[in-house]
Amino acid sequence: MIRTMTMTMLTLAAYAVPAVGEGSERRPPLGRPASTMTSSEIRAYNVGLAPTHPDFIKCRKIEEIGSLVKKARVCHSNEQWKQLWAQGNQDARDTVDHFGSKGSGCPPGALC
Repeated sequence: MIRTMTMTMLTLAAYAVPAVGEGSERRPPLGRPASTMTSSEIRAYNVGLAPTHPDFIKCRKIEEIGSLVKKARVCHSNEQWKQLWAQGNQDARDTVDHFGSKGSGCPPGALC
């Protein structure tokens, strides 16, 4: 009897733990911005996700301009951080392209 119960419990436990490749499913989107969540809510949300998973939430402290000590906590998922990084890089490229060709008065491709 005890052996049967032990085997049943082990079988149920095996089904409760996801396999190695099964942890890649996407989580439903959050109902509010991640920056408004508490640290314990973020930890609970991240349970079972690899730190490299697109839905894993990471927080960063960003210094506020004009203050020596005040910092803002900004939290986003890895996918959102990746999109913000790509958008920032594209904005920088656009700015360089826009002002780089007009600074000297030379048309692009000409030697002046």
